Amino acid sequence: MAHIIVVGNEKGGSGKSTTSMHIATALARLGHRVGAIDLDLRQRSFGRYMENRAAFCAREGLNLPSPDYRDLPEVARDQVGPDENILDHRLSAAVAALEPDNGFIVIDCPGSHTRLSQIAHSLADTLITPLNDSFIDFDLLARIDAETGKVIGPSIYSEMVWSARQLRAQAGLKPIDWIVLRNRLGAQQMHNKRKVGEALDDLSRRIGFRVVPGFSERVIFRELFPRGLTLLDLKDVGVENLNLSNLAARQELRDLVRELRLPGVVPDF
Repeated sequence: MAHIIVVGNEKGGSGKSTTSMHIATALARLGHRVGAIDLDLRQRSFGRYMENRAAFCAREGLNLPSPDYRDLPEVARDQVGPDENILDHRLSAAVAALEPDNGFIVIDCPGSHTRLSQIAHSLADTLITPLNDSFIDFDLLARIDAETGKVIGPSIYSEMVWSARQLRAQAGLKPIDWIVLRNRLGAQQMHNKRKVGEALDDLSRRIGFRVVPGFSERVIFRELFPRGLTLLDLKDVGVENLNLSNLAARQELRDLVRELRLPGVVPDF
């Protein structure tokens, strides 16, 4: 069975699609066969990223390592039972189509609570939750006391992950490896950054996730999207000398892939 990597939370703008794209293409570059699905049926940021990549490769005559991206297939109403949900069938059909030929499947979830997102979380072998490094986004995971900074209790998103874990346990599946990705980390060791880090460490011990550094805020990510490129493609498109910011970003990606601890993956790019 394919190892399913779900990238999800319930906030927009945290870097889910950028994270999904870079992980999927990094695995493809390492020689793994990778499937990809975007569950944000409205914005389709990951899907558009993949379309931009295909268009750029066709225009430039390139064959860059890429995941096998699929839209959710349509399912006829008469194929769905009266007590069944058609979205469940569409996601199951997409995973079933990708699984025989791929060792990994990367699923990008929307930045909101949806039925598809709920189901995807229950499928996750590895769950990656990108989080902007602020208490505004920390509220996605837990509520804190404004005076003491202590964690009061989990948020509705953490409760959804807990429910997904329970469903997997009931089905006899292995536990979800949950990773919270600290994105847009500032270069300076500011007081708020330290406080967010302490709160995450406290919460990680309580509800069981690993905290991993993600991507810093860099202009390069906004420039890559229109052409469907990633940090690992720059030399293939003629960028011979990477500046210090791009080199640092590529190292962040290498560190991230290593910290994911995916089966059979050695990040030697």
